[in-house]
Formats: sequence, structure tokens, C-alpha cells
Amino acid sequence: MTASAPVPAPPSSAVPASEVPLSGRRPRWPLRVLLGGVGLLPALIAVAQLGRIHPDEVYQLLEPAWFRAHGYGVLAWEWHAGLRNWAMPGLAAWLLRLADVLGLTHPVAYRTLIAVPQVALHGWMLWATYRYAERRAGRSGGLFALFAVGLYGPVLVFAGRTLGESLSTAFLVVALEALDRTERPVRAGLVGGLALGLAVVARYGSAVVVLAALVWLAAAWRWRVLAFACLGGLLVALGLGALDWATWGKPFHSFFAYVDFNVLSGQAARQFGASPPGFYLWPFLSGLPLWLWAVLPVGLSSLRRRLALPLPLFCAGAYLFAITTTAHKEERFLYPALVLLTLAAAPALAALVLGRESARSRWGWGAVALATTLLAGHFFPPVDPRGDQFRAIVKATRGEGARGLLIVNEGLWGAGGFFYVGKNIPWSTCDWPHDANFQAAMRDRRFNRAVTFEGRALAELQAAGFQVVGQVGRETVLARD
Repeated sequence: MTASAPVPAPPSSAVPASEVPLSGRRPRWPLRVLLGGVGLLPALIAVAQLGRIHPDEVYQLLEPAWFRAHGYGVLAWEWHAGLRNWAMPGLAAWLLRLADVLGLTHPVAYRTLIAVPQVALHGWMLWATYRYAERRAGRSGGLFALFAVGLYGPVLVFAGRTLGESLSTAFLVVALEALDRTERPVRAGLVGGLALGLAVVARYGSAVVVLAALVWLAAAWRWRVLAFACLGGLLVALGLGALDWATWGKPFHSFFAYVDFNVLSGQAARQFGASPPGFYLWPFLSGLPLWLWAVLPVGLSSLRRRLALPLPLFCAGAYLFAITTTAHKEERFLYPALVLLTLAAAPALAALVLGRESARSRWGWGAVALATTLLAGHFFPPVDPRGDQFRAIVKATRGEGARGLLIVNEGLWGAGGFFYVGKNIPWSTCDWPHDANFQAAMRDRRFNRAVTFEGRALAELQAAGFQVVGQVGRETVLARD
């Protein structure tokens, strides 16, 4: 099979006016409202729930940003070894400084402010999804694909989170839609290249998708788009090199350190564990939208007929191969592949649903498809976000009375850091009453607030003078004054 460019839309005289592509035009206001509404959902979920689906959500963006903005915080080992760049935490740090200027001192308030650019990025991703499907299934198909991807369970879970996978995947969708266009090759290449570069800045593991996209363009003989994509990517790379030079003292220090740790030296597998290739089978199958199996025969028939692979499908396949053959594996690494596969299949779903003869059948099939697209979020990612713990931490540390906090039944990297404590007070974590941190906190009168998960060490805390002052889900909030 070879790579393929999108098939140009038929002349407007052959297509209903409502189905004429919007390529090259800004979305009309009803579509903008729709993009804003669907695009806002992941951020609303993340801010209302708080919690984390992985410690990196806090300790690779929020906590470094807090450290940069306030001069104190918990820095994970990567920020001492130089395996990360300061682009995203730096932007978040400026937003935290803006929050201070605006008087936004509550953790939920400044977390909401940080979510604003994420909402804009997610809206851009959904606009790209609409345009990608519109070229293949018309306006109605584009709108249906927007819902199919925008309401996809893993997207609702991930897209509002401050994870590298979340940010990078949005840039990847924007990039691949741009590179898929046949009109305005210079603009398409530049936008696609810039977005690919930003996807790598957000997460170095996305470099695999960048290489796959460039191979696809070369195989499709789209040399002009390829050249300007490389130019756009080069501009981002120069900015990254300058940033690393300013922060780490050497151009591209974080990128080379990342590649050495995760790819060349094998340290990632030794430090965090290695898994067999079958590790991803169940999370991959459970994370796919169920409707994908319904459109699979149509997609396979199209591939056999055209002997071509759509760009998102080609990139998803290359990325899946890369993470499967890499020793260290985590479920969250699947997220970019799941989204790209959903993007590639969404136009076929739209055609299948909108091709029903009766309106009743179309509405019925559409409702079932969107229900199954939501359902995938129940299975992926398979983690407990512990949002009640983060909300309990916020509740325990509000007001001037909180001088120190103990979090029971949680390790350091599962807690919310100074970002959610919101002030420069001592805090620590422990698992059991006999732990050294627990014993030290009981003796230190500065520790006058405690949060315990599922009531662990509740009796010991009360014996040390703590009293229950609140309950947040499975978390108990205690205080002693």
C-alpha cells in the first residue's frame, strides 16, 4: 500500500449547498459555538474533578510551573537531570503569575486559568477534526465526526489534563489535518510543520509520528508540502534549542538526554520496568470506540480499492509499532494512537450513519454510535484519578490556620504537590501510623491538618489530638488547633 492524498471535493454544482466544504474559511458562528461547547467539556471535567490520571500530570507540568512562579515546590528527578524542557511549565508559570496579579489564590481558580489555553488548543483540534471529515463526508459528516471524536471517552478524560500526551495529541491532530489538505500547499506545510514541532516540544515521544508523517508525504510525492513542513518544524526546533540553551546551558540538552535515557541506554526500562509486547493488547482493545468495528469492513474495502493509507492511520500504525517494541510501557502511551485511529475512522462512521434512508434510522444509529464513543472512557485509562483526595487537600489547606499537612495512605508522587496545597507550608505523605513521616508529623505541632484515604490511621490521628472536620468522598479531613 502507498500513502495517499485526500480526494478533492466535487464541484459545488454537484453537491448540496449545505455540503460544500469550508476549507480555507473560518467556521461560522453556530459551528464556533459548537466547537466551544464540546471543546470546553474536558477542561470542565478536569477542573471539577481535580485528581490525576498519572503523577506526571502534576510533577512534570503543574509543580515545575509552581516552582518557577513562586520559587519553591517539588521538582522530580527529571528536572534535575535535564530530561524535560521548560516550554509548557514556563507558560503555566506565567499564567500562575497572572493569577497572583488577578488575586486568584484558590487552587481551583488558578487551575482554571491554566485550562484556558488548553480549551483553545482542544477547540483547534476539534476544528481540525471537522475539516478532515468534511473533505470526505461533507458538512454533516464533519459535524458528526466532531461529536464522535469530541465525545470520545478517552478524549474527555485526557484532553483537559496537563499531561504531555494530552497536549501533544491535540497538536498532532492539527498537524495531520493540515498536511492532509490539497489546497494551499505552502500554508498547509507550514501549519502542519509548526504543529508537528509543537507536538514534539510537548512530548518527545511524538517524534515517531513526525517521522511517519514525513515518510507519508514523500511516498505521496507531495514535495512542496514536505519542504514547508520541514521549514515549519525547523522554526520550532530552533526555538526549542534556544530555550534549552537558556535553561539547561546547552542547545537541545533535554531532547538528547531524553533520547539517551529512554531509547539508547535502556535506563527507562531498568528504572521503571519492562513489559512484553502484549502489554498493550487489552487497554488498546478496550480503549477503542465500539463503533470502529462496525466501520472496519467499509474501511478495509476502501483501502483495497484505493491501495492507500490515510495519513492519520499510517501515523497511528507507526506509533503503535514504536511503543510496542519499546521495553518500558504505560497505558497512557496509547492515547495518541487511539485518537488518531478514531480520527481516521470518523468519516466512515459519519457516512455509515448519514447514509441511512430514514431520519429515524439516522438518529437511532447516531445515538448508538455516540453512546459507544462515550463508553470507552469507562475502560481507558484504567486508573483511579483520586479527585476526592485533591479536593480534600484543597479544603484542608484553605484559610490562614493551616500550618502543616499530613496525607495518609498516599505516596509523594500520588499527592497534589504545593500546587494544590497552595502555600509554603510543610507537608508530607505516609502509608501507615508506624511510618517515620507519620510519627514525625504527630510530634511536630506545625502539622495541624491531615487528610486520610478510606479512614486509614484515623484512630491514631484522633489520639494525637486531631478531630474530623469534613468528608470529601473517600477522604476524611482532620484538624488540630
